[in-house]
Amino acid sequence: MSNSAIKGLLSLLFISTSLVAFAEQDKKREDREPEAATGVIKKQTVVAQHAMVAAANPYASEAGLKVLKQGGSAVDAAIAVQLVLTLVEPQSSGIGGGAFMLHWDKKAQKLTTFDGRETAPAAATTDMFLDEHGKPVPWISAVVGGRSVGVPGVLAGLKKAHDEYGKLPWSQLFTGAIKLAEEGFIVSPRLEKLVAMEFNPGITQLPTIKNYFFPNGSAIKAGQRLKNPKLAAVYRSIAHDGVDAFYQGWIAKKIVTAVQNSAIAPGRLTLTDMKNYRANELAAVCGPYRQYQICGMAPPSSGGVAIIQILGQLEPFELAKLTIDDAKFAHLFTQSSRLAFADRNRYIADSSFVNVPTQGLIDKEYIKQRSALIDLDKDMGTAEAGQPAGALVQADDNAFELPSTSHISIVDQAGNAISMTTSVEMGFGSALMVEGFILNNQLTDFSLKPKSNGQWVANRLEPGKRPRSSMAPMMVFNQDSSLKLVLGSPGGSRIINYVAQTMIAILDWQLDPQSAISLPHMTNRNKVTTLEKGTDLVKLKSALEAKGHKVMVRDLNSGIHAIELSNGKLSGGADPRREGKAVGY
Repeated sequence: MSNSAIKGLLSLLFISTSLVAFAEQDKKREDREPEAATGVIKKQTVVAQHAMVAAANPYASEAGLKVLKQGGSAVDAAIAVQLVLTLVEPQSSGIGGGAFMLHWDKKAQKLTTFDGRETAPAAATTDMFLDEHGKPVPWISAVVGGRSVGVPGVLAGLKKAHDEYGKLPWSQLFTGAIKLAEEGFIVSPRLEKLVAMEFNPGITQLPTIKNYFFPNGSAIKAGQRLKNPKLAAVYRSIAHDGVDAFYQGWIAKKIVTAVQNSAIAPGRLTLTDMKNYRANELAAVCGPYRQYQICGMAPPSSGGVAIIQILGQLEPFELAKLTIDDAKFAHLFTQSSRLAFADRNRYIADSSFVNVPTQGLIDKEYIKQRSALIDLDKDMGTAEAGQPAGALVQADDNAFELPSTSHISIVDQAGNAISMTTSVEMGFGSALMVEGFILNNQLTDFSLKPKSNGQWVANRLEPGKRPRSSMAPMMVFNQDSSLKLVLGSPGGSRIINYVAQTMIAILDWQLDPQSAISLPHMTNRNKVTTLEKGTDLVKLKSALEAKGHKVMVRDLNSGIHAIELSNGKLSGGADPRREGKAVGY
């Protein structure tokens, strides 16, 4: 055996051993927060007269605002924002990932959604993440490398939206991101810390991404200028040749080669998978809450359905008389969340592959029945899924979703709006970096275990299927059908709680967006009640435990971006837990 072959084998052995060790160190990885890297940044509500962008990084927010000032639409601005986020916030989203988008056309009074979620390769099988004994591989072992990569969908979704609602030329939307990639951006303290944390072990084990984030063997530092000429070349190509360059041209070939030849867990993605990808335009899922109508994504996102359920189940209670630091509110909110997550884990999946009783889940009478299960004096414990109309027998699914995602809220000068949540799934995705951008690991959003107790899991891996998500881009409408609120958040499966709580704060407590976003968080995903560390909510621990809650105190690092429309003005806020920014004119 040659020296190079021996070195290759040793390298692979080191990678494999490191992954196993990493998995052993952190078996409860779903409760480790990769985004706890910024601390609290004090922010104030931004008020504007004409248009606004709220996004996860100042570079991205300013890029979107520039497009709006040039006469661009909300969709145009969203494209510019996503292209810049791919560069400056690569751990959270990018053109190697997927997205869900709501679009409001004010003139036509039309709400539609665009599903740019990734799809599983045609060669994917339900047992792809099972070991030789038929058991799921350790989750962290499933994440890194080519096996976890789904067909990226965000560019196709954005192009489909642009074809319908874009105003500026496609190529013009790339100029700012190209210049920034070529000239370089200043690394933020948050990106520095996330790289230094090595939350995703792949960033130090796969050579391309390691060379980018650890040039000359040292991790990038805040204040450093980081250039990405390869990404600039990719953008030039897509700007000139359209998304075909990405899905059928040289970029597609680079993606497929990287996936199939990954040093860790090679994947099954092919050029045919890339060519055959299609973004879907779907009707929104909507439901009433008090005098409002709240709307979100239909499956495979669970966010829209779950938030409609949570708020609907809380409608009988006088939340306006409660406050965030009231134990009664914490109890009611977490009980309602338990019920919604029980249904989510059983029923929500890609409705093109399995029966999803969407209308049954948001039916008024069904929600009323579920609400009646809330005991004011006692934690209900693990809630059981209900029996909505149209439901078939399915097994529960507890697939992990990590909080490395991003949200964009935009309102343009014509009153059109975008609510878009975008992700590569885990921090730094699969850790496969191709021509300056990171590929997703969204296939791990499927249940790694396809069956439970002899029943199929709805969200099991199948060829061409889209994995379930908790991403929850939302819009709220007034009684006269005018747009009231645009919001969403990153945060893995906790997105559902973050967004629902913020909506209550704005709609019931009449807080401005920034004040609502800045409130301390509480979550319950039908497991434990979690209170945000370092906040006044920690004082509720003993009162909740007296009601039977199992309580955990930890960081809850959301990244909510919201814009409220009221009295002819726009009011926007960005989460103080991250580096996002709301800007307008």
